[in-house]
Amino acid sequence: MTGNWQEQVSLKPYNTFAIDVRARYFTQASNDDQVREALAQAAARQVPVFVIGGGSNLLLTRDIDALVLHMASRGRRVLSDDGAQVVVEAEAGEPWHPFVQWSLEQGLCGLENLSLIPGTVGAAPMQNVGAYGVEIKDVFAGLTALDRQSGELRDFSLAECAFGYRDSLFKREPGRWLILRVRFALSRSLLPHLDYGPVRQRLVEQGVEQVTAKAISAAICSIRREKLPDPAELGNAGSFFKNPVVPAALVEQIRAGFPQVVAYPQADGLVKLAAGWLIEQAGWKGFREGDAGVHRLQSLVLVNYGQASGVQLHTLAQRIQADVLARFGVSLEMEPNLY
Repeated sequence: MTGNWQEQVSLKPYNTFAIDVRARYFTQASNDDQVREALAQAAARQVPVFVIGGGSNLLLTRDIDALVLHMASRGRRVLSDDGAQVVVEAEAGEPWHPFVQWSLEQGLCGLENLSLIPGTVGAAPMQNVGAYGVEIKDVFAGLTALDRQSGELRDFSLAECAFGYRDSLFKREPGRWLILRVRFALSRSLLPHLDYGPVRQRLVEQGVEQVTAKAISAAICSIRREKLPDPAELGNAGSFFKNPVVPAALVEQIRAGFPQVVAYPQADGLVKLAAGWLIEQAGWKGFREGDAGVHRLQSLVLVNYGQASGVQLHTLAQRIQADVLARFGVSLEMEPNLY
């Protein structure tokens, strides 16, 4: 076999749902040269390429008749430091949460609200990952990606990434850009974001008197561990559905029957609804059919209790979508990429 390609490799260890599908070919890349070599060999053999990172935003429903290229690059570094703002860079294969913890150990603020999110650094800009009032775009300083069409490297600015809610240029142009490394603008002084979810309450419960970035991170880790199952123990991809953004008139229709509807007005006049609340009101929280289910503590999380297939989980997701649409007139969109 060409290079270090392996054949018929199970992808169960490479996706957080722990779905046992097989890759026709599999290889890992630890640096730019290995990425280019894998792409060149695949092109020469006329084999399509499927790129994965931590596999935390992926629902696999079938075997992959392609070369699965696993991004395994590592490295994190300080690029500049003016005493107030610090720009750091991390390779695409760096696991996200350890990278966040590393930044906190350097005395840097900005990533604390994004603690304990599964996945890798390279995947974070794809979805404009966000949690507890902070998104990647809020701390973004640039990235370097390989254009798979031309073979050229390109540096992207914030504006060029076209970030949206769980969206970016890279998600809208699938298969073209391979993110190699990402840069973040962090600060030595804390600007706390405490008003989204129970973060402020958790800090009080933990007896925190002086709020620091590390304290916020610890509070968020505590909340996430209570609400979200550990993928190492129970297969899942975190939040499975996006919070839908809908017209205010529709929210008022829902509020007539459900006064306690969880809604967040947006600057453009639309309203963001809590997808988890909608799913729970529809009665799906804790639902299980075979090994595919909805988590008993967080209705936004679909779980694999052991032997569920990707098809079974996708079918469950479609049933939830249809029910929420029928009950509330709201369309839910999946967060994970479906293959």
